[in-house]
Amino acid sequence: MAPPPSSFSRPTAGESELRAGYVALLGRPNVGKSTLLNRLIGQKISITAPKPQTTRHVILGIQTLPDAQIIYVDTPGLHRRGQRAMNRYLNRAAAGVLGYVDVVVFLIEALRWIEEDQDVLQRLTEFGKPVVLAVNKVDRLTDKRRLLPFLQEMAAKRLFTEVVPLAAINGDNVAALEQVITRLLPIGGRIFPEDQITTISERFMAAELIREKLTRLLREELPYALTVEIEQFVEEGRLVRIHAVIWVERNSQKGIVIGEKGVTLREVGRQAREDLERLLDRKVFLETWVKVREGWSDDERALRSLGYGDPDSQF
Repeated sequence: MAPPPSSFSRPTAGESELRAGYVALLGRPNVGKSTLLNRLIGQKISITAPKPQTTRHVILGIQTLPDAQIIYVDTPGLHRRGQRAMNRYLNRAAAGVLGYVDVVVFLIEALRWIEEDQDVLQRLTEFGKPVVLAVNKVDRLTDKRRLLPFLQEMAAKRLFTEVVPLAAINGDNVAALEQVITRLLPIGGRIFPEDQITTISERFMAAELIREKLTRLLREELPYALTVEIEQFVEEGRLVRIHAVIWVERNSQKGIVIGEKGVTLREVGRQAREDLERLLDRKVFLETWVKVREGWSDDERALRSLGYGDPDSQF
């Protein structure tokens, strides 16, 4: 297991006796990890969409409380389908965090347990630190009486430290999860400045927000065949100029992304620009191009050049 990046440092002796540590949000694809992270932090730092593989990178969200600093580690969904280089990268990125986190929040969906959930549980076999089972999407249950038997069934699968039912989308019982996590963290001073909420850059967030809009607007299969690269990010006072390339794998996909008379690409740009202006609190001039790079998602060299080679490279 590779060591954590240098930014994952422990406080030195003599710092205040707070609790501080790293908490992995782990689970199969599309179970709500990024939604939960954004809810816990109180700000959108991880993109979301109702499709698997929306999260492709390990993303830190830093929550500083009066008595603790919790560094949440959002991960791609662990999955078994697909043997392409991108699939291998996603699994490496997710599983690799187990080498340095203090607590795992294993996120599953209420009343649903599938083979990919079992795969995640299996990966936790050798993890000797606390594992909290978070049962998400309880707000969708029409018959709440079914929840307790399900929680009992899930609790029997492993000796979990706690089992917490919640709804990340509206915040139901998320505070209870936060309290459980705080109790489980090691004693130590703050690891990051108290006003810092993430380690990702504005440039990285710009690429992610554009990809989020593409994922939400395009038909089912295409989001997995595209990625976004920021070629230029220039700050000019109250204006930020961003030039982004949307990479696809085939010429036929290029036309789908652009849309008839450019309508799809313009809508992607409009939505991304509005989100970026709220995030950056500045005027944004966003230009996007669509280019073809055949087979990029199954090419290790291409993945590295597009920022996917090292799961820790964004820190």
